[in-house]
Amino acid sequence: MSTIARIPTRLYRMTLEEYEALVASGAFKGRNRFHLINGYLVEKMTQNPPHTIADLRCGRELDRVISRGWHVRPGKPVRIPMPGRDSEPEPDRCVVRGKIEDYERHPGPGDIALVVEIADSSLADDHQLAVEVYGPAGIPVCWIVDVNARRIEVYTLAGPQGYGPPEFFAEGQSVPVLIRGRRVGQIAAKDILPPRRRRPRAGGNRA
Repeated sequence: MSTIARIPTRLYRMTLEEYEALVASGAFKGRNRFHLINGYLVEKMTQNPPHTIADLRCGRELDRVISRGWHVRPGKPVRIPMPGRDSEPEPDRCVVRGKIEDYERHPGPGDIALVVEIADSSLADDHQLAVEVYGPAGIPVCWIVDVNARRIEVYTLAGPQGYGPPEFFAEGQSVPVLIRGRRVGQIAAKDILPPRRRRPRAGGNRA
């Protein structure tokens, strides 16, 4: 009987500089899709169709309501330096200060007003990101779009321990969009969530 190899307890934590040098070297190719979380390389989840639909719909709606002087980044790295546990996650969407062309480097927490993670099978990982990375870094607002529960979790009150208790917005409600504490609009939760799957008719198709 084969046994699962024990994972060593003394794992090596990478710095942002080491990680970015590795990326620049071209070491990650083909299906090797990783990002840096708390100093460790973490494999990124594969996106299924409901995830993709919610991501694209969220981007469309954010583009519609965000105020001038900000833009929406889709699935691109954000640079989060933290002593001993640097991170460079790639949130599904984030609202960033200025224009796309302003960034010769990846934006950091001071540039970001909102991060969005679309969660289906990744819900536990996205909660961990909010508590251990986005909140302690000082990113003001984090949304987790829970595709399976069909609701949007909104986290605010960023601090060293993560965020305050979340607010939940179901399909019949609208989510306020806050940019640095100012409400700039709202988005109906149903306009972000993927459409409900149609149930097949009883008896199947008839010839």
